[in-house]
Amino acid sequence: MNSKRQLTRYFYNQFDEIVTMIKDARYNAIKNVNIELVKLYWKIGEYISKKIVSAEWGDAVVDNLAFYIQTRHPEYKGFTRRSLYRMRQFYEIYNQKQFVSAVLTQISWTNHLLILSKTKSKEEREFYLALSIKERYSSRELERQIDSGYYERAILSKKKVSASLTQKDSDITRVFKDTYVLDFLNLPEVHTEKDLQKSIVGNLKDFILEFGKDFAFIGQEYRIQVGKNDYFIDLLFLHRGLKCLVMIELKIDDFKPEYIGKLNFCLEVLDRDIKKPHESPSVGIILCKSKDNEVVEYALSRNLSPALVAEYKTKLIPKKILQKKLREFFLLNESQIK
Repeated sequence: MNSKRQLTRYFYNQFDEIVTMIKDARYNAIKNVNIELVKLYWKIGEYISKKIVSAEWGDAVVDNLAFYIQTRHPEYKGFTRRSLYRMRQFYEIYNQKQFVSAVLTQISWTNHLLILSKTKSKEEREFYLALSIKERYSSRELERQIDSGYYERAILSKKKVSASLTQKDSDITRVFKDTYVLDFLNLPEVHTEKDLQKSIVGNLKDFILEFGKDFAFIGQEYRIQVGKNDYFIDLLFLHRGLKCLVMIELKIDDFKPEYIGKLNFCLEVLDRDIKKPHESPSVGIILCKSKDNEVVEYALSRNLSPALVAEYKTKLIPKKILQKKLREFFLLNESQIK
């Protein structure tokens, strides 16, 4: 009986290899279908645009085209007037760009529609286009990032980081944000650090989406030992891209300078006892309910550990407020240049 079970396990390993082949083939098939669809919608958009630019067609002809397809060829779904308009818009927005064939087919048409309908500027469109490719966002994930004002927050970010962090690869400072929106936690206005930690772990998929998909969760209340004493790190992650451990200390109040002491201590323990030889020095984040940027700057000015201080918000920041701040930011920069 035992030998039969061992034989079964032996074959299961081989069977799993075949299952992996099936998964890879299905992924590639879906990917190829998407590439062909995006190319098709580009060609249709180009055709319509050129007909209208040459005055051969008017907008009414596009309406007639939609009606023609729907009545004469009902097997071809989705070619409504609105869809055809989006195809035309898709072509006209990107047709002068060098990256058309190499980039536009890397994300789904649904994601293209979200970017076209929800963004206001060329810079914002290209930001989300690059982000979607890098993070491989589903449409739900991309919509969440747009609705949470990821673009505005990235530009307005005034992250306070230690000197050690700024001297490292610039990719490190680009990975982290100044403010994280954790609206998916559904926390009450008054909550404890334990409530915050428990809710983050319970909503880990959304938390990692907000922080970045390269974060891999290692554990909560991660125990480290020095001498005869045990200490606990609230949350510990591995960042695959940066190849380093990332510890997060959660604070439900305003940032205080004394928080830096424990962070540095834990980072030292991680680097001495936990970090693998091929990994980079560990990074520490103090995630506070709020912070005074001037206090943070003073606290980190002589700090030698790779550390930063960020805020978390339990509710979405209204996008209109973010856009208003962004306009003020650009106006201020223009006045300084003049």
